[in-house]
Amino acid sequence: MSTRVRIIILVVVAAVAGSGIYLWATSGRESTDDAQVDAHVTPIAARVGGTVANVSVVDNQQVAQGAELVVIDPRDYEIALARAQAELADARAAFTAAQAEDSIMATTASSNVSSAEGGVSSAESAIAEAEHGIAVARARLLTAQARQREQEPHPTKTSRDVNRLKGLLAKDEISQQQFDATVAAAESSKAAVESAKAQVVEAEAAIKAAESRLTQSRSGREQAGADLRTAQTLPQRMAAGKAKVQAAAARVALAEAQVKQAELNLQRTTLTAPVAGIVSRKSVEPGQVIQAGQPLMTVIPLDRVWITANFKETQLRDMRVGQTVTVDVDAYGGREFTGKVESIAAATGSRFSLLPPDNASGNFVKVVQRVPVKIVLDSGQDPDRMLRPGMSVTPTVHTR
Repeated sequence: MSTRVRIIILVVVAAVAGSGIYLWATSGRESTDDAQVDAHVTPIAARVGGTVANVSVVDNQQVAQGAELVVIDPRDYEIALARAQAELADARAAFTAAQAEDSIMATTASSNVSSAEGGVSSAESAIAEAEHGIAVARARLLTAQARQREQEPHPTKTSRDVNRLKGLLAKDEISQQQFDATVAAAESSKAAVESAKAQVVEAEAAIKAAESRLTQSRSGREQAGADLRTAQTLPQRMAAGKAKVQAAAARVALAEAQVKQAELNLQRTTLTAPVAGIVSRKSVEPGQVIQAGQPLMTVIPLDRVWITANFKETQLRDMRVGQTVTVDVDAYGGREFTGKVESIAAATGSRFSLLPPDNASGNFVKVVQRVPVKIVLDSGQDPDRMLRPGMSVTPTVHTR
């Protein structure tokens, strides 16, 4: 056998042996260079607007959870809180007054009805008494008028007798005693007439007084009836009072909510770090006027990074959650980290794109898709926080 043939045989044997060794070494492994470091990117945005009074951090600064980042001028929100507290005090006072009014109304309700009913009864009794007084006064008037008519002719006759007897007395035809008796009778008759006239006037005055009392009694009955009708509307007025109490309670609740909102807005003038991490993309400076919702910076917690590896769909046959992974980091000369497969995405990366592919078209071309796989690193491997989101890595999953 010639030397050339021996060399060819050796080369072929070496190639076969090398291929066998490579296949043995790479069996049970799936690797990809379409992978990068990921982390939570926490945006910091203003919840309220105003003028920035102070910025406590700079770009790439490490901050602890709860550390002060930005302070917005709080004076406007302090005034708003004071106004809301004053409105709450006013609403509570109105609620107390409404409760007291409702309580008084409920307490005096029955007494008002009883008093109004008694007023109606009293007014009706007074009307009956006044009508009886009118009837009595009219009867007295009729009696006085009859007596006056009886007495009116006698004084004239008596006066003629006195004049006639006066001439007879001058002639000594009658005695002085007879003449005096006639004069006395005349005076008595005249007095009786005057008394009858006075009785008529008194009776007429009594009628007028009784009619006046009747008018007053009827007016009192009308007023008592109005009071009774008012008292009888108590259920409606009590319902209205309870509605006023409920409305006052609702205003108190609204004012309390406004106070809480004002307190919350005042608290939001100080922005703090929700997580510990590195400040990035700071875009705020003191004196700047910002609006609610405006992004100011981001905080990235580097102690909780992971790897997102986009494996081809043909590489997922033997890949399972919990399998061991070695990760080579390009930025640090291929430094190797270890970890585990935590989860496999529920869809391919293209499915989440802005314009996902539609394979129902007539020009379909089959393309191998990639599925994101989340890999978490074992703890304690990066104490200096060298891994940064976006770094390229090469993970290898040990499927066997």
